Parts: sequence; structure tokens; C-alpha cells
Amino acid sequence: MKFKEFLLSFERLLAESPREKLEAGVPYVFLSDLHLGDGSSRDDLAPNRGIVMNSLSRWYLDRGFVLVLNGDIEDLTKFKYKEIMNSWAGLYDILDAFAAKGRLRRILGNHDLDLLRRDDYPYDLLHSLALEWKGKTLLAFHGHQASRFFMNHDYLSEIIVRYLAKPLAIRNTSVSRDSTYRFKTERLIYRASRRFGIVSITGHTHRPLFESLSKYDSLRWAIEDALREYTRVDEASRRVIAEKIASYRHEIRRLRKREIDLRLSRSLYEERDLLIPSLFNSGCGTGKHGITAIEIQGGGISLVQWTGAKGPRDYVERESLRSEALPNSPYSRYTLRSAPLDEVFARVELLGNRVD
Repeated sequence: MKFKEFLLSFERLLAESPREKLEAGVPYVFLSDLHLGDGSSRDDLAPNRGIVMNSLSRWYLDRGFVLVLNGDIEDLTKFKYKEIMNSWAGLYDILDAFAAKGRLRRILGNHDLDLLRRDDYPYDLLHSLALEWKGKTLLAFHGHQASRFFMNHDYLSEIIVRYLAKPLAIRNTSVSRDSTYRFKTERLIYRASRRFGIVSITGHTHRPLFESLSKYDSLRWAIEDALREYTRVDEASRRVIAEKIASYRHEIRRLRKREIDLRLSRSLYEERDLLIPSLFNSGCGTGKHGITAIEIQGGGISLVQWTGAKGPRDYVERESLRSEALPNSPYSRYTLRSAPLDEVFARVELLGNRVD
């Protein structure tokens, strides 16, 4: 999809989005790409069932969060609606509790578009949600809008997956597993967000992004910071920093092996200009080491990861700003990145001159 073509649909999405104001005392959490299934081994969320259920019911619900489910919650391209509802009845009870308090926002993705054809889904459905902070806008939407295929051929995609891939137990091929399309999708959204001077919060690619930076970028900057610190400390501190750098390098090598094209594993969408913090992505609920989410609370925005008994990857232990254990459970919450919203929007305004 060409940028000018996407820009028109993005402008329409922004204009037609329902709006609500962010208040400092009302926290929000954004989850996407849970891909609820039938509870079997083919259900991508099944391994993280406990993490999702406990983090929502014992953390976010208890602390008064507004829950924004940002698309691809039910995977209706692979499973039947009733199978999902029956297999995840306990989770829907939790969502009911959010909804009863007026604290549930349900945004559609490409894997759950079929909900529009149903009249028995229990929650109101949105295509996007605009949140206002001191006159500035954060736009939450799933992200498939940047893919011409999903916008024009979602029904065909559903037929192919349901009747061909499912009987053969083939994993669904999507933008989240294709580095080239993932990069192009993110770049379209990044450029459009920069053009309108807003911050976008998406899902779809399954790749957590904070201030337009991927995990790969964050590790590179962490290494640079550690190297600068290394020259200013004593020998004992240097040993600790050296271990940290070795851990970061190991994770970068792992990412290199996973990506077909190394250049596309980096989210530096600008070749010449400064990178603008206009794109955030909540990641997904189907990670091998837990789930990720975007939180907004107390005037700040954060990227967090929830993990189970085996914990996160080693570099997360070292890189995270803080960690908190959920009492009487094997689950922990790690704050990976955090920034004040005022600072994010100041950078968007001062550095984000409009570009083609």
C-alpha cells in the first residue's frame, strides 16, 4: 500500500474515532493479539492462560484500570465462535467485570472481524479509540488497516485459513511472522502518525514497540549506555557491566538468527531524520516467555511484560526498570520502558516536522 493511499484511510480513522479524555487518576492497559482458541494445543494463548487470567483479575481489575483490548482477541479465522466462548468462559467472566464497571473498550482486528456479523457478542465493538491528553491525541487501533490485503480480502483470508490451514494443522501466516511486511506495516503507521502529530498504539505485528523503538534498537542503545558508564566506574562495577553487555549481545545474536533480513529487525524508519516517539505496540499475549502490554497511568506510558514460573529472558531481568511479583502466584510484572506523556508529546512536537 502506498503511503498517500494509507494516509487518506488513516485520516478518516482518526476523524471517526470515538474520543475520551485521559485523566491522571484513571489508568489504562492495552492488550492485543491474544488469539483465543478452543483450549487445545492449537490454541496460541493456552500456554499463557494463567498469566492472562491472573494479571487481569488480580492486578488490572483490582487497581481500577480501563482495559483496552486492541484487536485479534478471538481468533475466528481458525476457531468457531462457540468453541472460543466455551473454552475461555472464565476469561469472559473477568471481561464482564470490567464491562460492568464501564472499564472495557473492545477494538477489532483482522482475526476477529467476523464479530461484526454476529448479534450475540456481549461487548460494544470499535475500530479505534482516540484518547486525549492535554490537547494531544493517542490513537489506539489494531494496525491491520495498514495492510491492503486484510482490508480488501479479509473474507477470502478467513476461508483459506478455516478450510485449508485448519484441517492440515498449518499455522496461520500473517504479518507478525513476515519481517518484510511487518516492517512496511509499522513504517506506514509511523509516518502517518508523525504527519498528524499524534501517538499511535497498535498491535497486529506481535512486536512490542516503545517510542518507535524495537527490542533490537533498545538493546543497541542499552549497550551504548553501558559502554559509556563502563569507563567511569571502578573495577568491581566494570565486571557487572561487562556481564550485562554480554547478556545484551547474546540476545541481539538471537534476534539476528530469527530475522531473514537483519535490516528489517530494526525499527529505525527514518533514514536521515531523528526517530520520533509516535508509535507504540503492545506486542501480544502468545509469547514464549509471557505477555506484553502498554500501560498509561499517572501521566506516564510504559511497556510491561508479565511472566510465569520460568521467568523472562535473562536480558529482561537486567534491563527492566523494576519488577513486581503477584502475591501468592508464580507470575511477575516487569516494567521494561517508561516515559512521561508530556515528554513524549514534546518530542513529537519539537522533532516531528511533517514529512512526505
